[in-house]
Amino acid sequence: MLESAVRCHSDACHRRSKRPIVAANLSGKVDSAAPQRVCPLLSVLFRESETAMASDDLFLTPLNALHLELGARMVPFAGYSMPVQYAGLMAEHQHTRTAASLFDVSHMGQLRLSGPDAAAAFESLMPVDVQGLGVNKQRYGLLLNEAGGILDDLMFVNTGEDLFVIVNGACKVNDLAHMQATIGTRCTITPMPDHALLALQGPQAVEVLKRLAPGVESLVFMTGGNFAWGEVPLFVTRSGYTGEDGFEISLHKDHAEAFARALLAEPEVKPAGLGARNSLRLEAGLCLYGNDLDQTTTPVEAAINWAMQKVRRTGGERAGGFPGADFVLAQLDGRLPTERLRVGLIAKERVPVREPAELQNMDGQKVGQVTSGLLSPTLNQPIAMGYVRPEYSIEGTELFAIVRGKPVPMTVTKMPFVPTRYYRG
Repeated sequence: MLESAVRCHSDACHRRSKRPIVAANLSGKVDSAAPQRVCPLLSVLFRESETAMASDDLFLTPLNALHLELGARMVPFAGYSMPVQYAGLMAEHQHTRTAASLFDVSHMGQLRLSGPDAAAAFESLMPVDVQGLGVNKQRYGLLLNEAGGILDDLMFVNTGEDLFVIVNGACKVNDLAHMQATIGTRCTITPMPDHALLALQGPQAVEVLKRLAPGVESLVFMTGGNFAWGEVPLFVTRSGYTGEDGFEISLHKDHAEAFARALLAEPEVKPAGLGARNSLRLEAGLCLYGNDLDQTTTPVEAAINWAMQKVRRTGGERAGGFPGADFVLAQLDGRLPTERLRVGLIAKERVPVREPAELQNMDGQKVGQVTSGLLSPTLNQPIAMGYVRPEYSIEGTELFAIVRGKPVPMTVTKMPFVPTRYYRG
């Protein structure tokens, strides 16, 4: 089935593909800058987790009925109908900062890689140390193309039995096809279409979750393990996308709504949507694939050198051997100059700066572009992330963002914009 799906190019396949699964911005508009048509037959490998389809061909998560019951405003995102807000972005953002919020992230792709060669095989696709990752440890990874561009960023855990991998929703079909084509003969790749993924985020998340799943309090940031809610198995990692302490919980779709209701019944917990998730991740300086990362961006340009461990770098025990290694390592070593670098930006005026605003120097010359931006709910000040020519990436550099034809003064600044509060023990 998988082989035929990967190779599908029939007329019937294209007739069934009414529109591609693409990344979408948080206004609900499809991002036409990076559309990727995928084979519908391959999509079916994941569709089993979405029990129904909306009228406009958007996938539905197992919590869709609950979102509607709670009054969520639903928007298209990554090919899914997703809640962008409930009570409002500002309220949900602040609640996450002070208590605990529940996010539905079931649009993300979940899969397992198993077999004796799984770690080495997966490592061959990324500039990341997979083989050296300890049991129950989690790591950030980057799938690269032959030019060193980022196909997707992801998270993975060494469970001791296999690798549990979470990939971006808009990329999951293509990621699966890529993995199957490149390492499918070296390990078993098992999609998990029957699983939902929930994120409980905020400083009170641990107090809430340990009531339902005792033992999760033993986890520290970027670790995971098997737990249970009564008789329901949970795979929990202490991680997230908000900069706050929190957890991501993988469980069978049949139990997802009941578990979500149990979490929401706790007095500290309220539902939150994609809007708050986006504002929180930007304050934490975290990249959004399709905005801040794409297939034309290398890890060095994206300023995520920290994701490439010493063992995979020049001189390391397992240096290179990943797609685009010559190019990426040359940039990392300074042998090949970068044409742009990702930076944080903070506005001097209270004028929201959003993507794709042009960035100019003091002489009015274009030197970069904003890739993410909004009015920070925590700082009450516009913040942004973007790419600039290297000479303009130094902290304190003054630039202008062009908003509706008018220059807005901005300053290059360190990230995160708001200090993260991950629990490290």
